[in-house]
Amino acid sequence: MSDLLLSRQEAGVLQLALNRPAARNALNTALLGELADAMERGDADPAVHCMVVHGHGDHFAAGADIDELAERTAANGPTDPRLGHWQRIQRIAKPWIAAVEGYCLGGGCELALCADLLVVAEDAALGQPEIRLGMIPGAGGLQRLALTLGKARTLHLVLTGERFSGRDAHAWGLASQSCENGQALNTALATATRLVEGAPLAQRLAKQAVLAMTEAPHQAGFALGRRSFELLLSSHDKAEGIAAFRERRTPTFRGE
Repeated sequence: MSDLLLSRQEAGVLQLALNRPAARNALNTALLGELADAMERGDADPAVHCMVVHGHGDHFAAGADIDELAERTAANGPTDPRLGHWQRIQRIAKPWIAAVEGYCLGGGCELALCADLLVVAEDAALGQPEIRLGMIPGAGGLQRLALTLGKARTLHLVLTGERFSGRDAHAWGLASQSCENGQALNTALATATRLVEGAPLAQRLAKQAVLAMTEAPHQAGFALGRRSFELLLSSHDKAEGIAAFRERRTPTFRGE
């Protein structure tokens, strides 16, 4: 494991810290791959009962890596290793918690929404702003928002790219707990300690049953969202959105 991901294991809890603070922990391919590797190792380790994923520094994860996104096209979308990394994370059997402070945007928000339990600082900034880059969420963010928030609020958030607070995430049912700023990790670890006291097999089967009821019936929607994301990789609007982001200007989209 490189210094992109920090790991600590204690009393049945595996802590994994995203460690690209200079990039606000943006999820590049290397970091996402190391996270998937570490979570799979924890899943297979009998000494690990549950996991906590958090950001090192002030932020959880500010999104995907813009430089990588700029280079990706529709032709290489289906073979993008990131797709496999996301699928591996989504297959983790043991319960895991995301502890969110600061920015939790784009791919970072999608990662947080993958978690079984989501602990958010009240003033954390969450959202799926991909529309401002001429893109859509490609790792299940659309579908997971819709499953909890419904059509109207999901479309408002995704079509505008508007951010929402940790306080909102808890009030809307996206987050399992909210806490004071700076306390997300401590709150998540306290919850993890309670999980360690539980029955591991029963917890894994409970997780499996809930996901089968909520996510499994909507796999076609997940697949459609991914295909749409891949198609947009070669669009003019995606190139314009990224150029505008880098140049700190308003993009001029053409619908192409």
